Amino acid sequence: MMKALNRRQFISCSCGAAYLAVAGSAGAALWPFNKEDRQDGADDIRGTIFKGDAPEKLWKWHKEGFSYVRLKNSRVMCKICPNRCTLSPGDRSVCRSKVNMDGTLYSLAYGNPCSVNIDPVEKKPLYHFKPQTLAFSIATTGCSFRCLNCQNWEISQAKPHEVDHYDLFPAKVVEEAEKAKAASIAYTYSEATTYYEYMIDTARLAREAGIANIWVSNGYINTPPLLELCKVLDAANVNLKSYNDAIYRKLNGGRLHPILNTFKTMHEQGVHFEMTNLVVPGYVDDPEMLKKMCGWILENLGPDYPLHFLRFYPLYKLSRLAPTPLSTLESFRAIAMEEGIHYAYVGNIPGHPGSNTYCHNCKKLLIKRVGYTLPIMNIKEGRCTFCDTVIPGVWD
Repeated sequence: MMKALNRRQFISCSCGAAYLAVAGSAGAALWPFNKEDRQDGADDIRGTIFKGDAPEKLWKWHKEGFSYVRLKNSRVMCKICPNRCTLSPGDRSVCRSKVNMDGTLYSLAYGNPCSVNIDPVEKKPLYHFKPQTLAFSIATTGCSFRCLNCQNWEISQAKPHEVDHYDLFPAKVVEEAEKAKAASIAYTYSEATTYYEYMIDTARLAREAGIANIWVSNGYINTPPLLELCKVLDAANVNLKSYNDAIYRKLNGGRLHPILNTFKTMHEQGVHFEMTNLVVPGYVDDPEMLKKMCGWILENLGPDYPLHFLRFYPLYKLSRLAPTPLSTLESFRAIAMEEGIHYAYVGNIPGHPGSNTYCHNCKKLLIKRVGYTLPIMNIKEGRCTFCDTVIPGVWD
């Protein structure tokens, strides 16, 4: 049952909203990709449009779609992400957040986050952006992917009305972030692109208030809405799930090329970002694929964007797999640095030295991380205190 929280309840529950079980979905249609996207007949898990699944009437947590086109017979096509869902009246999008109501596209994930937390910015993970500051973190339901290993499937694979939520419109998000003394607002946990309208309206107000904006995402977004987001975006962590299109389709239900385009666009726009690679055994643990990935990064982005290798833990539909061996993560970090990546990290292993930051020039310890605390900090005004080398990132 849905609920809106007053301020007292909000403060007492600042660790986030409770998750509810996700109801089954019926009446799904075929994936709205062009014919050329299906020619190889790859076995994949791409999502579905939910036919006739829109509510009978709009609720107060709605907003007209930011980018879409009207087609014949009151059909609409969403242009936020590469799914390009084409919806007849009454249909719901792949991400479960958009509906066609009488020929108009609406987002039903607006002002109704199902999870609200105050996190260390290092948790995003962002290791080179405003260290030891707080990120006011929000999420609604929905995702453009169908990752077999999703760690937040209770909300990413849910529809807005299926979970408890907060009543928190953009101005209120900024107000609460200011009260929490958060340096940034993070759009995170589920897939932030699916609540694009809510995110960008909040981000614009945050920018006016002097609060930074962080986008934590799978990177599956079209260029025009990404360019608009970049105008108010300060940092991002984008998950580069693999460097193989077939694996993207089989493991995640998406495509590789749009994510690579996202990185290139943010690089061109001067947005600080960091990359995350969850090393899923049997899917993403091929050293040769990693070398090709590093080669693309170096050629198109340069060596200075941090790359995080995270340990996989058995979850959701991949509970049969074992956690990523520590030796694999250490090997991946070493390979990335040998290939020329300046800052590679091991993640999801508390206390591992691979989570520390070392100067790429003199190799000395710059930041020691113990959980989310930083007992050693040898960066001053963005430079190594030992050799005065500029350390890429946002350090104020």
